[in-house]
Amino acid sequence: MSSENLPTSTGRKPRVAVVFGGRSSEHAISVVTAGAVLRAIDRSKYDVLPIGITVDGRWAVTADAPERMAITDRALPSVDELAESERGGVILPVDPASREVVFTEPGAVPEALGEVDVVFPVLHGPYGEDGTLQGLLELSGIPYVGAGVLASAVGQDKEYMKRVFVSFGLPVGPYVVVRPREWEQNPATARKRIVEFAAEHGWPLFVKPARGGSSMGITKVDDLSGLDDAIEEARRHDPKILVESLLRGREIECGVLEFEDGPRASVPAEIPPVTDHDFYDFEAKYIDSASGIVPAPIGDEATAEVQRLAVAAFESVSCEGLVRADFFLTEDGQFVINEINTMPGFTPISMYPRMWEESGVSYPELVDRLIQAALNRSTGLR
Repeated sequence: MSSENLPTSTGRKPRVAVVFGGRSSEHAISVVTAGAVLRAIDRSKYDVLPIGITVDGRWAVTADAPERMAITDRALPSVDELAESERGGVILPVDPASREVVFTEPGAVPEALGEVDVVFPVLHGPYGEDGTLQGLLELSGIPYVGAGVLASAVGQDKEYMKRVFVSFGLPVGPYVVVRPREWEQNPATARKRIVEFAAEHGWPLFVKPARGGSSMGITKVDDLSGLDDAIEEARRHDPKILVESLLRGREIECGVLEFEDGPRASVPAEIPPVTDHDFYDFEAKYIDSASGIVPAPIGDEATAEVQRLAVAAFESVSCEGLVRADFFLTEDGQFVINEINTMPGFTPISMYPRMWEESGVSYPELVDRLIQAALNRSTGLR
């Protein structure tokens, strides 16, 4: 759809609600992502409504101020600092026949904020990237950027993501899952399973939240003595835990973007070893701004293979819009898929937009393409 072919009966510009923040531990990164997206949206083509979700779940109208949505002097931004009201909240319609968004405040008459034509959800983690927001938007009948309910849920849960990958013949690394009830009622059994897993695959192990992101809550465990603390750290973010073995090799990422003729893969990137961190953790990614190499120097044959696998992963989970697929290129030259991100980091330093920039799609073009794809896609079964 071109900018001349607007989807509104009144001829007005399409209105994009950028929804960000949220209740997950990735709240601040979502705010940073939203700032970059707001800065990139072409205001001559779209009207924009920024909506932030606070850490306690309140939907707030926020300032359209990308300059206040960055990590500054290692301080993380939040929706509470941007909200234009301390008590009021935004309500989305639950009637698919109406896209009117309303602002309510105690003791005041509800205020209509106008219709929203498409939502660009840049939430990361639970309560946003995991299918919950997507389900709300489906009920509301409002088109949105990115994966649908099922793909978002599977893309957030690393256990079921891996199960889907295996069912489609994609290579995954060894892992074991510890569910909440097992750890709460019989931790000795869970500990024994992990020790047996380590005996087979070796130490160190990586203990992580099964439904987390941005490398939060992950601990590298070198032996049994650090296991319980690592599990409790992961459980601060998610009661379900994933334990993975170390895969020796190079970290390779690849972006997937949906075009009119189907999904295509970007040039891949390599995440080199970080010298001041045990692994590519949250501090390395966002505070110290560790940078990847784009394009990855892996040769034409390996590049073609990782691009093929990235698109296959996208299709296996029935994704839409975009995905960043993360791999290990092992020492014997094989790719193993680690995970996909259905709403990858979109900050100026994030790998997904950098890979597409190198592939010929600039950041503003990338944002515009995602919005246009969402405007052309209906909600409901498809």
